[in-house]
Amino acid sequence: MVDGQTAHLGTGWTFPIGVNTQGNLRFSAHAIRNIEESIAIILGTKLGERVYRPEFGSRLSELTFAPMNTQTLLLIRLYVTEALQRWEPRIVLDGVYTEPDPIEGRVDITLEYHPKQTHDYRSLVYPFYLTPIT
Repeated sequence: MVDGQTAHLGTGWTFPIGVNTQGNLRFSAHAIRNIEESIAIILGTKLGERVYRPEFGSRLSELTFAPMNTQTLLLIRLYVTEALQRWEPRIVLDGVYTEPDPIEGRVDITLEYHPKQTHDYRSLVYPFYLTPIT
């Protein structure tokens, strides 16, 4: 249930889309969960992937085969910041940090943010693989 303090954040379909026990679409009524699902959708969507909104998403997919170096880590931070500032208007992005894991071929992207009109500071780790998972 959405309380008065987070009602402005809204609700939406769950991600991934699913149905409840009555056969109806599931919704994310918890505003923070809805924001986290939205962030995952934005970062996981390649530019041009959406049919009627080709500019939606992030440029992270351009770095899939990039070497794990300082330039790539800076580009990850830039692309994440650009995408979230454009497509997630419900949050204020306080910081984007990258932690490389060369053994796994993964960069853990730590997002620090807070929903607008609140002081509820949050942190979310989004794993980004520089090589596709097989």
